[in-house]
Amino acid sequence: MTAIAASALAPVQLRKPAARGKRGAVATQNGKASRIALDVLDAGGNAFDAAIAAAFALGVAEPWMSGPGGVGCALLFEASSGRTFALDFGARASRYLDPSAYTLSGKPPTDLFPWPGVVEDRNLRGPLAIAVPADVAGLGLLHRRFGRLPWRDLLAPAVALARQGLEIDWYACLVIAAHAGELQRFPVTAAVFLPDGLPPRPDPGAGRVLLPLPRLADSLARLAEAGAEDFYRGDIARELLADLAEFGSPIAADDLAACRPRLCEPRRFRRHGHDWLAMPGLFAGETLGRTLARMEDAVLGPGAREAIGWQRLARSLLDAWAERLATMGDRGVEACTSHLSIVDAEGNMVSLTRTLLSVFGSHLLLPRTGILANNGIYWFDPRPGGPNAIAPGKRPLSNMCPLLVTGDRSRLAVGASGGRRILAAVLQVALFVTECGMGLEEAIHAPRIDVSGDACIFVDPRLPQPIRTGLAEVAPTVDRPAGIFPLGYACPTAVLANVAAGERIAAAEPFQPWATPLAQS
Repeated sequence: MTAIAASALAPVQLRKPAARGKRGAVATQNGKASRIALDVLDAGGNAFDAAIAAAFALGVAEPWMSGPGGVGCALLFEASSGRTFALDFGARASRYLDPSAYTLSGKPPTDLFPWPGVVEDRNLRGPLAIAVPADVAGLGLLHRRFGRLPWRDLLAPAVALARQGLEIDWYACLVIAAHAGELQRFPVTAAVFLPDGLPPRPDPGAGRVLLPLPRLADSLARLAEAGAEDFYRGDIARELLADLAEFGSPIAADDLAACRPRLCEPRRFRRHGHDWLAMPGLFAGETLGRTLARMEDAVLGPGAREAIGWQRLARSLLDAWAERLATMGDRGVEACTSHLSIVDAEGNMVSLTRTLLSVFGSHLLLPRTGILANNGIYWFDPRPGGPNAIAPGKRPLSNMCPLLVTGDRSRLAVGASGGRRILAAVLQVALFVTECGMGLEEAIHAPRIDVSGDACIFVDPRLPQPIRTGLAEVAPTVDRPAGIFPLGYACPTAVLANVAAGERIAAAEPFQPWATPLAQS
């Protein structure tokens, strides 16, 4: 096997200290959202309340990653009952979708997945890329079943953020600039994110630079007062449907009305004294479980002896991904991203992942509501006949992988953003904590590998040479340094409840500039 160096630059070293406290802890991909979640806990809310408030805030603070126009899923631990629930509010194609609209172009893949190209990128950008948005329905169900504080109070911080406008710092400028070429194809979206036709720039001499989001603020304010159902059967639904129809999306009123998130049993896997709880069905939980089974008793570590464990991890991921892409898809059975992890003083835990799929989703901002629409149709393989092929009313494979891992002395909630890179990152962070003796901060900072459906292994150059040599015996390896942009690996956030010590710990990806862990003292 061969090893390929992707860059001559020396690996960057960054540290982001974990947050520690005795009551609650939160980790999200944005400091404003983390602060809002902690404020909710301080106000007497539980972890589920904090997750709802932080989720809506993330949809404003980093609207290109997740929001009301997206989808998601979550693992929920309810301390009072000792039960764990899976919350499924994933993507579904409109029942009126026409598969013949997605003709193969003969061009190579252009975004997150290795699918062949589609004419005009219809499955990737624009109105035909949009799946039925289930985000608001999922958060609404979370509140009805587990929430404690009033719904309007949980949305109020997001409304205030939207009224203020999107703050532009160097990182926001970088993200928008990186996608400016595609955003220019959609005038309504460009009018918001590219004022004067160019990416907005921070100006230290002029104070804060804010992008106005008035329509999104109005929609969130309406949602706060009318409730989640308004998104599917009320005034917001009517505005959404008017925009979707004008742009040419097949999504209709009965698609929205039929949107039903569900609480269900998580998948459970037992390994080395810990219960691993993951999403069932077409999310990545099943593939995570198969990877664990293939690993058997492999041990990860920094030395030559543990190189065998890393080899087995890589082989297990390669095999599990090959099986996933070849065999999994929606056959009618039960059916770029933001992640947050939260634990409260009572021990309730949330591992919640939400997404528009690609950065900026479909790139289509719906003007009446100010909501960015997802591009969930891109999860489908556009080649006809396979288990994950495009079809009306169907659900696609999804890479989201929130996880809870419970043992006798601790409970871990972890998840990540990063498309197909999510599974490998979540798996390794959990293994580092539960089997390698690492603390949560060390585990989040530790170098990782990535195997996500390609025929090679991406390797962080910070891994010791014996491990890298062993991995090259399994498959071709490519050195891919961790970095801020492009982010070389998935972006995990996690919280750990140490039952024995009565401590709560939160940690977040150091290479994601906005990701912030906070804790209650």
